[in-house]
Amino acid sequence: MTSTMDPRATTAPGAPVTPLAHRAGAREWTALAVLMLPVLLVAVDATVLSFALPSISQALAPTGTQLLWMVDIYPLVLAGLLVSMGSLADRIGRRRLLLIGAVGFATVSALAAYAPSAEWLIAARAALGFFGAMLMPATLSLLRNLFVDRQQRRLAIAIWAAGFSGGAALGPIVGGFLLEHYWWGSAFLMAVPVLVLLLILAPVFVPESKDPNPGAVDVVSIALSLLTMVPLVYAIKSIAHDGLSVTALGLVVLGLLAGATFVRRQLTRANPMLDVRLFRRSAFTGAVLANLLAVFALVGFLFFVAQHLQLVLGYSPMQSGLILLPGLVVTIVAGLAVVPLVRVLSPRLVVAGGLVISAAGYVAILFTADDPSAWGLGAAFMLLSLGIGAAETISNDVIVSSVPADKAGAASAISETAYELGAVLGTAVLGGILSAVYAARVVVPAGLDATAAATAGETLGGATAVAATLPEPAATQLLDSARHAFDGGVVFTAAIAVVLVLAAAVLAWVTLRGKGAES
Repeated sequence: MTSTMDPRATTAPGAPVTPLAHRAGAREWTALAVLMLPVLLVAVDATVLSFALPSISQALAPTGTQLLWMVDIYPLVLAGLLVSMGSLADRIGRRRLLLIGAVGFATVSALAAYAPSAEWLIAARAALGFFGAMLMPATLSLLRNLFVDRQQRRLAIAIWAAGFSGGAALGPIVGGFLLEHYWWGSAFLMAVPVLVLLLILAPVFVPESKDPNPGAVDVVSIALSLLTMVPLVYAIKSIAHDGLSVTALGLVVLGLLAGATFVRRQLTRANPMLDVRLFRRSAFTGAVLANLLAVFALVGFLFFVAQHLQLVLGYSPMQSGLILLPGLVVTIVAGLAVVPLVRVLSPRLVVAGGLVISAAGYVAILFTADDPSAWGLGAAFMLLSLGIGAAETISNDVIVSSVPADKAGAASAISETAYELGAVLGTAVLGGILSAVYAARVVVPAGLDATAAATAGETLGGATAVAATLPEPAATQLLDSARHAFDGGVVFTAAIAVVLVLAAAVLAWVTLRGKGAES
């Protein structure tokens, strides 16, 4: 079934009301409900692993580097492929690519659940990133074509963004429940029934849409986009974890050269894979960067709060998830509340104000990092969620509304690339700095063999596992040292996050103005 809606119809302040024929009805809203299935799933999958890390650490005994790769490889592959998959969706059909991704994601999720080693799990997470890249651009670009009325589309995107942010917050709760009743692999198996339901409902309720005049698949541009993203992100990970090195600098140079070649190629092609001219619009560029830095803050927070609640304060996974539940509610409410609010306040005020509120959440962590309580962490997460829920809704609306409907896949892919790149950097930079500070400060008891000493010296989860094998008082000494070292690392990560989120607020205030943001 092909969409017949007029992509040019919009409703803006002072403009004529969109004809009733072009306003979404029950079928479009049902399609939105169906599209929320992969949105929630991918968002949950991005954060549920954070709460499974202690269990995975004990079961698979990964090194600190492997632990970071388990988290990072999924959004890294996503970030590298989203632009390519968004362009492919415009060409072959967004619903078609969505269904292909659903089959692959469900299959690999089942394989990941029974991973016998850390290497196996890392490989499975990479494959999940490949198929996840097919899911995400399709959902947002389909919304752009389903809801052509501006106000209806803004509400639909608010629901989409609330599902994404809420799903990220829901991950710890779902993970906590599963980990208390089953083994860590159940966190991956949960994807299978959700995607089976999507495969049944999407062909019935979601109309197909694509670019009516697509160009040929540009294999060279796909390769260049990968050669840009992967080296740059890997270099950032390496610098955050191991410091500046010749290898890292070489990767940065490689990524920048590939990126410059990619941009030059797009500017000279009649049908570019990615219309880089979009970045000439300050509102579009500002919204993309605001997305990236907001997600950076959210994912970085979840990386350390999950470990602190379980390994320092001693809460179970389920209890830890429930402590963060108010943040989930706040995220959803904030994302929906800004839809009527933005009719009387400018988008730049809403986005910049939301980011300032998010920074306040990290400020709270900064001043209580030496001895944070569970409820203090929960309150900080509520502040963070309030700001991000509001900012993400409006910034995503600016991104997808600033392009023609037939190019929605490419614009959505840029938005998703910013989201996933923010997730990568949130874990790589903040997680890497946290790990480095921990390793520098933890004191390992004398007499441990080399393997146990290395395990305890790399991660808090490793120290907890090693302490369980030691007699008193060595076990208590190791745990006390590890927990204090971990909390010391939180001070550094919180300070960096405050600076970056405030920078994002200033950027939003400066760039989100004019017709590109206000229409």
